[in-house]
Amino acid sequence: MSADAASQNDHDDDFELADDPQAARHRYLLERFWTSARGFWGRDGQPVAWVLTIGLIVLVVLELGVSYGINRWNRLFFDALENRDAATAWAQGLIFPVLAAVSVAFGMTEVYARMTMQRRWRGWLNDQVVDAWLANGRYYQLNLVKGDHQNPEYRIADDLRIATDAPVDFVVGVVSAAISAATFIVVLWTIGGSYSFEIGGVAVMIPGFLVIASVLYSVIATTAMVFIGKRFVTVSEQRNQAEAEYRYALTRVRENGESIALLGGEEEERSGLDRSLKKVLHWWRELLFQHMRTTLVSQSSGLIAPVVPVLLSAPKFLDGTMSLGQVMQAASAFVIVQGAFNWLVNNYPRFADWRASARRVASLLVSLDHLNNAADAGIGQIDRGKIKGAALRLRNLSVTLDRTAVVNEADVSIQPGEKVLVVGESGTGKSSLVRAIAGLWPWGDGEVAVKSGAQLFLLPQRPYVPLGTLKRATTYPAPADEVDDDKVVEALESVGLGHLTERLNEDNPWDQTLSGGEKQRLAFARVLLHHPDIIVLDEATSALDPASQMRLMQLIDEKLNPTTIISVGHRPELEAFHDRKLVLASRKDGARLVSDEPLLPRSHPFKWRWRKRRKTRRK
Repeated sequence: MSADAASQNDHDDDFELADDPQAARHRYLLERFWTSARGFWGRDGQPVAWVLTIGLIVLVVLELGVSYGINRWNRLFFDALENRDAATAWAQGLIFPVLAAVSVAFGMTEVYARMTMQRRWRGWLNDQVVDAWLANGRYYQLNLVKGDHQNPEYRIADDLRIATDAPVDFVVGVVSAAISAATFIVVLWTIGGSYSFEIGGVAVMIPGFLVIASVLYSVIATTAMVFIGKRFVTVSEQRNQAEAEYRYALTRVRENGESIALLGGEEEERSGLDRSLKKVLHWWRELLFQHMRTTLVSQSSGLIAPVVPVLLSAPKFLDGTMSLGQVMQAASAFVIVQGAFNWLVNNYPRFADWRASARRVASLLVSLDHLNNAADAGIGQIDRGKIKGAALRLRNLSVTLDRTAVVNEADVSIQPGEKVLVVGESGTGKSSLVRAIAGLWPWGDGEVAVKSGAQLFLLPQRPYVPLGTLKRATTYPAPADEVDDDKVVEALESVGLGHLTERLNEDNPWDQTLSGGEKQRLAFARVLLHHPDIIVLDEATSALDPASQMRLMQLIDEKLNPTTIISVGHRPELEAFHDRKLVLASRKDGARLVSDEPLLPRSHPFKWRWRKRRKTRRK
């Protein structure tokens, strides 16, 4: 679609100027994610965000204090064992449960604060993304434009969860690693001291040899992890997209189960599902190899790390310059420092998964940005205004798709209470015109002006039936508890759905239960409950037989007169319920209104039959 394409091209030009366009785009997407996500700590965020953040940092420091206490306990306890000091050993044995209990208490409190922040942050960011997605029909418009925003529901439900969970864990881990490294490097330097040896008769002294060994060990492990797992992000992102597509394919089968069953399309659907699953399994296989490589580094590092300090300290223990307690304390400190330095090694797979999820959320946000900024990118936008007197006024309205006019220069004025029928061959842009009137289609030129204070209600060909009770489906989009049951029952009986009134509060999959005709009747029941000023019917009676269509149109005429009605339809009998007929015809520069003719007075309910007989006599 042109709005998205133009804005997307602007960003693509910027990326082409970079040394690595793909890397530049990835950086841009992560920046876009943080632009929205960090608002949680901003003026429009939640005050509790800073309380939780500060509380987490305090808890990390407190846990570090307990870890240092346990580290010192190792020295005191093993020195007591070496010296066969029973009193000190028993005293330290009694102290350890206290240290363990305090560590567990701090750990539980830290988990509560951390997960509370993740929950609050996800809820806040979810509200921001969903608000942007639902605003001004963007959720519908995304289906019409190009861009990397496929399966937005998966991005909101799953990718956004990962994108908000992981950073909190990362920050806690980084802060803990930094403080732990700084603290226990001092311990290693103090305990280990320097290491002296001779090479060819030359005395060599290495100060802080345990610290140097820990740093070197961590650098080697981290470098190996980065090198081995360099494709982790890309593979993880592709896996997520394949999962989303497979889930969407399964949902489509469920939603269209009746049509598939009637057509006997099970084998073809199975073939499509198999292709989607094959793609998922392919990327899972690629992810498997990435996990194997990273596990090779992390497992090896975890096994070797506790042994290295013992081996390095063994000469000093054997020559009596280090006690057993100091060796054990050094080993504990070495593991903590190595773990702090190797934080990336241990978290690289999850970090890669987070980057993939954050970029997918950002891609959705970027597409929404493009829709919002289409006017700034030189894309024509249909103006929407208010008008007095007329119910609806189209001023030189053009509806465009990919910079090509679908409907061109429509100029129409519709008075309150007027019934207007829009007809034309398939592909002349009737539905596009209807969506432009309803405000769902913003691209084009000209103006759509609606009577000030008027409520507009659109009935599509396939009415939406929400999850929940039949009452909710009938009162939608108004909350079910705001409408009395008696009014809902009356509306359902009026449109021919009286046989369902006893099931008003049943929570069933009504979208699958109701037939196409029943759904269209349900949509007319909504109109009766909401009493809109302007009703737009887009093939809203196509699933009904002519007699049922006539009864419903008469019902609207009787119950909601003088409501303004704008109908799109092909059936000639619809003329009986309208005052005017607008005819759209295809042209090279877009469909145009080629005729605006009055129809016979609507007082005769069977006018369409009379007109048909009159035409036959003329022939």
